[in-house]
Parts: sequence; C-alpha cells; structure tokens
Amino acid sequence: MKDFAAIDFETANQHRSSVCSVGIVIVKNDIIVDRFYRLIKPNPNFYCRWATECHGITFNDTVNSPLFPDVWAEIAPRIADLPLIAHNKSFDEPCLKKCHEVYDIPYPNYTFYCTLQASRRYFPKLENHQLHTVSAHVGYILDNHHHALADAEACAEIALKLQML
Repeated sequence: MKDFAAIDFETANQHRSSVCSVGIVIVKNDIIVDRFYRLIKPNPNFYCRWATECHGITFNDTVNSPLFPDVWAEIAPRIADLPLIAHNKSFDEPCLKKCHEVYDIPYPNYTFYCTLQASRRYFPKLENHQLHTVSAHVGYILDNHHHALADAEACAEIALKLQML
C-alpha cells in the first residue's frame, strides 16, 4: 500500500464522540505529502482528568475550536478514497463513526487498517506494542506521544516500515 492516510484522535472523556483533536498524515507513493492537525470542540463538551493528564488538552484549549463537522469538511477532501491507518483502530475507527453519527453525517465506510495488529504479527517479541515502543523499534522516535499529529506521523512511519518487511 503506497497511498494511505494515517489518523489519530484524542478524546476529552469516555465518550468516543468527544474527539478534541485530530491528526492526519497523508502518504502518496510511500512519501509523506501532507500533515493536518486541528483542535476540536468535543461532544459532549467536558474533560475528564485522566484524559487531560494523557494528552494535555483542556476545556479552555477547545472552547472556541470548531465542531467536528467543520473540521471533517477540511479533512474529507484530503483523504478522498484513501485507506485509513491507525495504531489501535479499535479506538480511532469508533471515534470517527461516532462523530459522524452524533452530527448526522453520512459515514462513507472508510477502509481501516491497524498498525497495532500488524506490529503484533511482525514483531511478536517486543516487550509491548504501544505506539511509542513500536515506533522506536522501526527507527522513529515519538517525542510528543498523545499529540494527535505526532501519533499519526508515528503510525505512518510504522506502516511504511511494515510494508517493507
């Protein structure tokens, strides 16, 4: 797969629709050609302490941010019909589906792949398969873990490395 979009969401609370940031990295012909990051006003709009401790985003950071439909209107043309890749698609794919549902946006049935699942197959002896561990294993140092764009970039680098194996 030479063309894809790596995607990562951060959420404000336990609700998958509470996306508060998104990072997208577009890869064409095995080269990163575009990066996109936005803060999003979450729905529902409240932050759990554990979420803020994880990613550092607070209510004040997103209170004036655009809602998901406005941000997705910027993203959708960028990803067009590209397959999406996430590290732990069992988190990111439901976030995307739930946001589409909450805002009554038709969901185009994106094809999702998972670097977490793939890394378990290709690197079974790693101590764990967390994003920072796998990215370091493939030679990419993730300096800003839980920043959606940094995580999407790490995911893209893992995907690029895995297709070379």
